[in-house]
Amino acid sequence: MTKIAVLGYGTVGSGVALCFDENGAQIEDSCGDKIEIKYILDLRDFPGDKHEDKVVHDFDIILNDPEVEVICETMGGIEPAFTFEKKALMSGKSVCTSNKELVAAHGPELVELAAQNNVSYLFEASVGGGIPVLRSMNDSIRHEKVDSITGILNGTTNYILTKMDQEGADFDSVLKIAQEKGYAERNPEADIEGHDACRKTAILASIMSGQFVKYEDIYTEGITKISGEDFAYARSLKMAIKLLGSCKRENGKFFAMVAPFMIPFDNSLATVNGVFNAIDVHGNMLGDVMYYGKGAGKEATASAVVADVIDIVKHKGKHIDWNLKNVEATVASKDDDVRSFFVRADEAAKDKAKELFEGLSEVSCDSVKGEFAFITSEITEKEFEAKYKELTGAKSYIRML
Repeated sequence: MTKIAVLGYGTVGSGVALCFDENGAQIEDSCGDKIEIKYILDLRDFPGDKHEDKVVHDFDIILNDPEVEVICETMGGIEPAFTFEKKALMSGKSVCTSNKELVAAHGPELVELAAQNNVSYLFEASVGGGIPVLRSMNDSIRHEKVDSITGILNGTTNYILTKMDQEGADFDSVLKIAQEKGYAERNPEADIEGHDACRKTAILASIMSGQFVKYEDIYTEGITKISGEDFAYARSLKMAIKLLGSCKRENGKFFAMVAPFMIPFDNSLATVNGVFNAIDVHGNMLGDVMYYGKGAGKEATASAVVADVIDIVKHKGKHIDWNLKNVEATVASKDDDVRSFFVRADEAAKDKAKELFEGLSEVSCDSVKGEFAFITSEITEKEFEAKYKELTGAKSYIRML
């Protein structure tokens, strides 16, 4: 029997306990051993809960118990989670986590620490909820030369953009609905400004590159400037608008970005709606493979945590290696990245736009009047920004995938 502890009994932590309750037989069959939750760490008590007798308030009780071999950290945030994880790894206990903020900030360091102590550090649930993308990248397609990853990595923003597109609602009203449904936090900044997607992109980019991609080095834009008019133009172009996290190798450089993009309807990412996530990974031999599913939620995220526990138990006594070194990666400036842009400007800006952006393609939309809209030819980000600043009457722009 393997005994484990769960740190944090909130949404994900209680989901982990539920998964063991509901799928105990399947879990035992999968890893060849019975797994038992011995402790649950939380500041609160849970009178009447099925697992109330397992709740403790002192992490040292867990740390000093030699029977506990695996710790599931589902607390969130940097501290005290970081300190608890480090102490656990140094004491010879394996750790798995759903904590994307912590993994993005300290993941490579914790993987290194796990290797030094011949235990494992797994974090499947930190990206894409229950979508098994990280394990696949580290195992099934590790032999591939992955040259790009592009994904819808935040269910809240995808829900908002979907509602704006399908129902013609404005951003503020859809955000309010998302908050009422529990899809968005009372303070939604991490989602709508792209910070959550940025951290997940950093984790994916780190596994892709094999080095530590710091989320602070990733250019990030949110969705607050997207309007109903943008969606009207997108529909006329047979395109969708999605917030994408992406990283790629191109011309000897490594790029990473989070921003809204216009995506052609024939691209599979364009059809991913609501709170769902999807991640497209391109390998040199495999081509494109897409991972799709619920990117958040109690049961889905908890399932990914439990999958990590099973993996650790199956490899008991061994360190599960990651394609990830604690060496800082060099992320190229977005200035050097090349793409096309969709631009909206006042109708009076037409001549100036044609002068600045040679080879532009005009875009018409019956429902939007008094504007001149166009798509640029491929241009570097730096060149585009310089020209856009010169365009008197410019209103907005969205990148093209």
